Parts: sequence; C-alpha cells; structure tokens
Amino acid sequence: MALETSVIQDKLTSKFGESVTGFIQIKDIFSFEVAPSAMKEVMRYLKEDEELRFNFLTDLCGIHYPDNEKERQFAMAYHMHNWVDNVHIRFKSYLNGDNPEIDTVSDLFLSANWQERETYDFYGIIFKGHPQLKRILNMDEMTSFPMRKEFPLEDGGRTDKDDRFFGRTTDNN
Repeated sequence: MALETSVIQDKLTSKFGESVTGFIQIKDIFSFEVAPSAMKEVMRYLKEDEELRFNFLTDLCGIHYPDNEKERQFAMAYHMHNWVDNVHIRFKSYLNGDNPEIDTVSDLFLSANWQERETYDFYGIIFKGHPQLKRILNMDEMTSFPMRKEFPLEDGGRTDKDDRFFGRTTDNN
C-alpha cells in the first residue's frame, strides 16, 4: 500500500507536535513547515522511520524574503523522496534575518555537503556543524552574498555594456 500524506502528517505531529505545522498538498508534493530547532531531528526521523523511508535528499536550497518580518526573512527548503512508495515531500524552515543559521544535515546525507556550501556561498546561511563551510563557487574575498535580494542586479561600474543592445533606451528613435 502506498504511503498516504495523512500517515506522514499524523506521524510527524504525534512525534514533534507544534514544531511541524502548515501541512498542505501542492500538486503532487506534500509540503509543511518545520521549526529550525527541530529540522535535523525531523529529517532524521523521515529518513530512518520504517514506514516513512524518505531515504533520498533530492535538494536543499535557500530563499530570501526581505519583506517578511525579521524572524522569517530567510528559509531553507528541503526536498526528500521515498523511492519505495515514490512519494516526494518538501518542507521549509524559516530563519532569522539577522542571524540565518540552521544545523547541517551533511552527516545524514553526504550530498548535502556541496548543497549547503553552495547555499552559504550565495545566501550567507550558516550551517552549524558543517565540516568545511566555505565558499565553493564565488571568490573567497567576496563580502556579499549574490542571491540575496539586496544584492545589485547590475554592476554600475561596467563600461563595456551599452543599454541600446538590451532595449533599454530612453530616446524615441
């Protein structure tokens, strides 16, 4: 018998209570929110429970919501897959804008090592306990995080760019 979303929700709420909320089905992905302090234990439970068996971390990524209140300005989204029942889930943990940090899951899923480093590199989210959290794609000297919404989309100092080639002219010719 296939794994039902009601089973996932019931097992998570009975074990983690108010740390897991906002259950919703979006197309074919069951989604919910997890408190950052409980995220790692929820993921471990999803992976190791004999009925749930979410044994594959498909993806993790950062999100920046600069217009949200300070406590929810960043989020980490995690996508997991149960290969046995072919069920996908997604959950988010919202992080404080002043100090965006969350526990690493690189000890649960080795693939998270690169993904967490990439997320740190582009969003500045700190993964507590990560074995080697440093920039992976950008230069080490960078002081900004280019996927944050406050990062400028264009370099104002460029001299090689002519706006006429990008359809951004102000004349009416």
